Amino acid sequence: MWGGMRIALSTGSLGPLLLVGLLCLLAAGSGLLVRQYRAGSARLRAELERREKRLVEREARLDAEQARLRAESEELTSRSGALERTRVELAQTQSERRRVLELTAGLSAEQARAELLRAVEEEAKREAAVTVREIERQAKQEGEGRARDIIAHTIQRLAGEQTAESVVAVVALPNDDIKGRIIGREGRNIRAFEAATGVNLIVDDTPESVQLSCFDPVRRETARLTLDTLVADGRIHPQRIEEVHERSRAEIERLCVRAGEDALLEVRVTDMHPELVRTLGRLRYRTSYGQNVLGHLVESAHIAGMMAAELGVDPALVKRATLLHDIGKAMTHEVEGSHAAIGAEFARRHGESAEVVHAIEAHHGEVEPRTVEAVLTQAADACSGGRPGARRESLEAYVRRLERLEEIAAAHEGVAKVFAMQAGREVRVMVQPEVVDDLRAQVIAREVAKQVADELTYPGQIRITVVRESRATEFAR
Repeated sequence: MWGGMRIALSTGSLGPLLLVGLLCLLAAGSGLLVRQYRAGSARLRAELERREKRLVEREARLDAEQARLRAESEELTSRSGALERTRVELAQTQSERRRVLELTAGLSAEQARAELLRAVEEEAKREAAVTVREIERQAKQEGEGRARDIIAHTIQRLAGEQTAESVVAVVALPNDDIKGRIIGREGRNIRAFEAATGVNLIVDDTPESVQLSCFDPVRRETARLTLDTLVADGRIHPQRIEEVHERSRAEIERLCVRAGEDALLEVRVTDMHPELVRTLGRLRYRTSYGQNVLGHLVESAHIAGMMAAELGVDPALVKRATLLHDIGKAMTHEVEGSHAAIGAEFARRHGESAEVVHAIEAHHGEVEPRTVEAVLTQAADACSGGRPGARRESLEAYVRRLERLEEIAAAHEGVAKVFAMQAGREVRVMVQPEVVDDLRAQVIAREVAKQVADELTYPGQIRITVVRESRATEFAR
């Protein structure tokens, strides 16, 4: 064909040859379409055959399942009939037995039941009378024992942990290289830290840790928070230490408020003046004979509430009075007088009721208790403080000695800060440089040492160090 087309092109007869070529192409395309149609029909036929086979198999399974269900239904019907027959036979047997028993005893079922109930009632009355007399006798003989049981049961339900007060806090470090930065050049950082916080910073060979030693838990916690922030930040120098310490003090104040709110929530006391809540939270860091004061207040409130519930007294009022009975201990260093009187006046000023105020001022017997709430507050305070392991006299005496050391030094004119350090073996007195000169600083050191030697009893010797420091600060803008 192509040869003919070349000849046609050379001779000029192109039209007929094009027609012939088109016809050939149409014939070839028609054959291809026929083959594709036949192949598609074969696939469709095979698919239909497979579906028909699956339908036949499914129909066979459904027939078998229907036959099985029909057989089970017939079996259940048969068993139901057998059970009904058995039930009828049992009823007949029971009726026959009752008839035989009635003939033997000479009584009907109703008469026998009434006779039995009458005998049981008489026996119960006799036993009840004996029990009532025994209860009355025991109540008269064991009244005091019952009161002891109430208190013991209350304390047992509120078994607190024993006192284990520590004067050292351990601060973990990321590595030992940070110890050099904490000490600073020629120890300037560690001196600045101790001067700002009033806490001993002990850097020894213990790997990846340093120790903070101070008898005052508030100062110790503030110093720990300060050191943690400095280590995390990495910038440690005297000015930075003072800045971080100020922020840490504000954070501790916030934590005290949170502690007061948590105490109220634990004992379920509401509607208390915010100043009372804040002052109550400050007792989180106060101890009395080694016992945490805030924990003692919460424990006493629970004890008082339980005893009030046993005696039929309003537990809410008793718990409120007991929770506030030692609040004056947060202000004994600011106001003259006993903590009971201070706390009662403070509560009165902030809107507490007369019953609560009276319970606070009477809990140590300074005022004669006139209400049940005051007596229960007294009892709960004694139970919490007197239980085994609650308090430790040696720790309280140690803390009182350190506090007295600071009070003696702080009483002198021109003293800005006083820190008792090294477990009471050293007292550092920070004086105001514009008020105290170098000569007066020596006189203060001599007078403090003489007063300490006259008033206190202590092992070894105590070093009095008076620090007079002048600073000049300007800002470049």
